[in-house]
Order: sequence, then C-alpha cells, then structure tokens
Amino acid sequence: MRLDLVWVIYRAGSHSAHREACCCVDELQALGVKVVMAMSGVTANPFPDLLASEAGLPDLAVVLGGDGTVLGAARHLAVHDVPILSFNVGGHLGFLTHERCLLDGGQLWQRLLQDNFALERRMMLQAAVDSRSPAERTARPTASLQDLNGTKPPHWALNDFYMRPYRDDVSPTCTLELEIDGEVVDHYRGDGLILATPTGSTGYSMASGGPILHPGIDAIIVSPICPMSLSSRPVIVPPASRLVIGLLGENTRRVKLWKDGASGALLEPGQCCVVQRARHHALMVVLEQSPSYYRTLTHKLHWAGSLLNNQPSPS
Repeated sequence: MRLDLVWVIYRAGSHSAHREACCCVDELQALGVKVVMAMSGVTANPFPDLLASEAGLPDLAVVLGGDGTVLGAARHLAVHDVPILSFNVGGHLGFLTHERCLLDGGQLWQRLLQDNFALERRMMLQAAVDSRSPAERTARPTASLQDLNGTKPPHWALNDFYMRPYRDDVSPTCTLELEIDGEVVDHYRGDGLILATPTGSTGYSMASGGPILHPGIDAIIVSPICPMSLSSRPVIVPPASRLVIGLLGENTRRVKLWKDGASGALLEPGQCCVVQRARHHALMVVLEQSPSYYRTLTHKLHWAGSLLNNQPSPS
C-alpha cells in the first residue's frame, strides 16, 4: 500500500483517541507521509471540508474511536474507495474495529507498506426520498435514486437506515407500507422500521429482535420496531431488491429517516423512501492473520464460553 497521504480521524471528546491520533501523526510523518488529522463526532463532521479542501484523496483513513466513528467515515469515504483502518480507542462494543494493542510496537506502518494485510468489502445501502405524485410514480415506478435526488448525493449507510415518528407531542407510532420490487408486502404499525445490512445486523436490528447475518452474505434485513401485531416479523430479502417505504395514516404525521444513527431526511405525508444496495462497498483493512467473525460475536456479545480457550465438547 502506498502511504503518500493519510487521514487520521479520531473520536471527538475522547482524550485517549486524541492522544493516539497524535502518536500516529508523529510516526507517519517520521516516515515521510503527509498526514491530515481531524476529529469526528455527533456535532463534528470533518469529511465535507476535507473532501472539498484537500488536493487529493488519501491512500488510507485511520479511524480511532468506536463503531460510530467508523460508520461516519464509511458514509463519506466508501464512495471514493478509500480504505479504512480502525481501532477501538474510546469506543464501546467495537464490532468494526481492531483492538487498541495493535497500534503499539511500531510495526503497523511497515505491515501496510509491505502489503501485509487484507481488504474486506462490506455491503452498504443507499436511500433517497421520493417526492413525486402518485401518478408520476405509476408512470415511472423504477426511477433511479439519482433521478429522485437530482443534484444531491443519495443517503448512504453501512449499518442501517431506520424510520421513526418525528413528532414528540403525540404517541411515537406510525404506519408504514413496505413495497419490495413493486409488490406491497406489509403494513407495519408501531415505532418504525429498520433496513439493515449484514454489518448492521448486530446493531439496532438485533436489539429489535432481528437476526444476525455474517458480513460475507449480501442481503437486506427488514426489522419492525415494536410492532403492534405479532404477525409482523423480521424478513431477509435479496441484496438487489428495491424497497419503497411509504407513510400511511394521518396527514399530520411525519417520519424521520436516520442513517447509521445520524440525521438523514424528514418525510412529509405523501412522500416515500426508496432503499437499495449501494453500488460501492466500504473497504475495511484487516490486520488479523486468522480473523473470525464468530470469535468477535462471542467476545463482544459475551456469549457463553470463549472461542479462544474453548475445547471441543466430549459429546
């Protein structure tokens, strides 16, 4: 891997992440690498300014934080095919990150320069708000997301999109219609709907009772949030599916679209949200020689036993 330009992104509000970021900058600059450092958080999004002001794209983005910091980087950098190397510094679960100890030892940058790593491609989703009239939708039911968004880029998500009621002064429920490939599948009444990737299957979707999918599987998980009908169950659909979610019920009700937990768009009555698999993937740098998704699940979710120490059952 060439390391002419590296962006070091650290979690806002984390002293440990800032300290590690400074160490990374010093080590990279000692190797003659140009480095740009920036913080990222709920109220600090450095990527629009970096992408607009920097002369070129980085060869690598080093992300220091938790999964939220990684998701923010992926939403902006994946479309440009920028590899992301992440470490859990100041984060929580860290499903998408390496352990912090891999930053120590001084061998990290040499490994990258010698191509001693792997690149993992993670499926992403894209979404756009369809504000056309019912007649226009009937005339062009498969309008592209680019046509729907015009000059604006689509909304992107590595984990999930979810739609929830926007008003706070009434009971937080809504009724959403799900259409898959032109066929109305169900009406969901409840707290909302989650559309997740396999990467996002261990996030909000799992908390809502959805299944866990291996990231090597490309699929879209549809999980209702606290549905008012026991017949509303999570479903898994093929990755090439086109999902259209419409808002039903009172004309005064609005729904908010969220992307990886970040603000997306506000849907007014009569509007729809169209969700599809993104054309690009998030490129994640993997340093482990023998990575195991199941070992990660066992460790992060505190399942019984340990894949590191567990011996085969005598039975």
